Amino acid sequence: MREILIRNATIVAMDAAHGATPFAGDILIDEGRIAAIGTGLSASLDSQVIDGDGKLVMPGLVNAHTHSSETFLRGRYERMPLEIWLLYAYPLLMNDPIGERLLYLRSLLLAMESLRSGVTTLCDDFFDPPRHDLDRLATVFRAYDDAGIRANVSSAAMNVHTLDALPFAREIMPEKLQALLDFGPPLTAKDYMDYCRSAFASLHGTSGRVNFMIAPSAPQRCTPDLMAACMDLAIEKQVPFHTHVLETRTQCVTGPLLHGKSLIAYMHELGLLKRNTTIAHSVWVSDEDIRLMGKTGVSVAHNAVSNLKLGAGFAPVRRLLDAGVTLGLGTDGVSSNDTARIFDVMRVAGLVHSATGADHESWVSAREILTMATIGGARTAMLEDTTGSLELAKAADLLILDLHSNTFMPVNDVAKHLVYSENGSSIQTVMVAGRIVVQHGRLTTVDERAVAAEIAELVPAYLAEHAELELRNKIFEPIMTEVHRRASVEFVAFDRYQGRSDAESAGSSPRNTNVGANLV
Repeated sequence: MREILIRNATIVAMDAAHGATPFAGDILIDEGRIAAIGTGLSASLDSQVIDGDGKLVMPGLVNAHTHSSETFLRGRYERMPLEIWLLYAYPLLMNDPIGERLLYLRSLLLAMESLRSGVTTLCDDFFDPPRHDLDRLATVFRAYDDAGIRANVSSAAMNVHTLDALPFAREIMPEKLQALLDFGPPLTAKDYMDYCRSAFASLHGTSGRVNFMIAPSAPQRCTPDLMAACMDLAIEKQVPFHTHVLETRTQCVTGPLLHGKSLIAYMHELGLLKRNTTIAHSVWVSDEDIRLMGKTGVSVAHNAVSNLKLGAGFAPVRRLLDAGVTLGLGTDGVSSNDTARIFDVMRVAGLVHSATGADHESWVSAREILTMATIGGARTAMLEDTTGSLELAKAADLLILDLHSNTFMPVNDVAKHLVYSENGSSIQTVMVAGRIVVQHGRLTTVDERAVAAEIAELVPAYLAEHAELELRNKIFEPIMTEVHRRASVEFVAFDRYQGRSDAESAGSSPRNTNVGANLV
């Protein structure tokens, strides 16, 4: 690999020494890693020299939580809470899995958008029901490898029936509809472990960039033995135990109703809160939950945009940070966002939490948001020794931005520009492991026109099939609406919504116990 010298640039390293404070210097890249950072660096005669004058060099962004399964469903849904949205984005009544070529293109498209917008690492909680198929997982790995992105990829697992993972669902849903949801024997811990070990043996570490991670979907969706086996293997392989916890108010009441305690307390009781634990969302966590999370060293993927679109609420970001919880930023899937741009998430996360209280000293700062988007995200992915900051011997995963763009005209505080002004349009160059994968807004690894043409040809038929699937699953919407409604009036001692009436915030409205009898 050719040596690269970036000369006379403005650098935001996000390392312990500099944080988000910019400084002038050179960066020497050799064999895909940062060989030196300083001034007046020299390079060999055949090195590629990049003029950094008027340029900002920063670490590539980390998308701490996304779902490639949703890539073709952007711009499709709105005004749906999670429990209803899941019916359409992840239908209970399913067709055959998406074809292998579309599976490849779907993953590739996510990687392409990610790289163009400055994301050099993504954590794909890949979900591919009804079964775990190593060949299909390999297709996703191949797409990310071809694009040149760094990725953690799961094959998300659940083995508790959907209706048993939701409060009120069995009570509300008529038996004739429940009979439609016979999914066969549940996944066993042994079978999933066998699959995961095969994935580690055959796919983990592809090109030194694409890794496998363990992803039990959520504590209410998995049996204790499955989660315990997942954690043991995650620790053995030094990879994340990536899961969803307390995204919605419904999930907040799920823990006490199904397990007699919050889902965080339930996980703690099972020994599942550890350094390896990465929690997506963490919106409806109590102060005691937050204390446990900080004490045990878990990390959180904060999905600020998705939390708003699905009406989940405002995560208690300041309290999580103060408790010592590591935070990264995630887009979630593009069906609940609807982009793969972490710069968008940065801006929203930097703004919305100022509306959660009058104490302006506690509002989240641009530097904290930038940390979440880079080294914080790398920590949630357990890749902090590889990426997330510009330091000696780390992978050269970096962005070069034009400081003469409107975003930086004129330059004041670089961190604030990046969080509140930048949207990715200033990016000129993207590197992953020292390889230039985006130059002047175009990918160097993929024929983008050919990919776009193939998607335009193949995807309309898939979306037509999906529309029929949505119609089939619409029969469950009244049930999920009632589950959502009942959860919304169940008493919760704290609130993660803004602008609600006192009665709504306290969850004091009477429960209508007769509605379920009228659902068909």
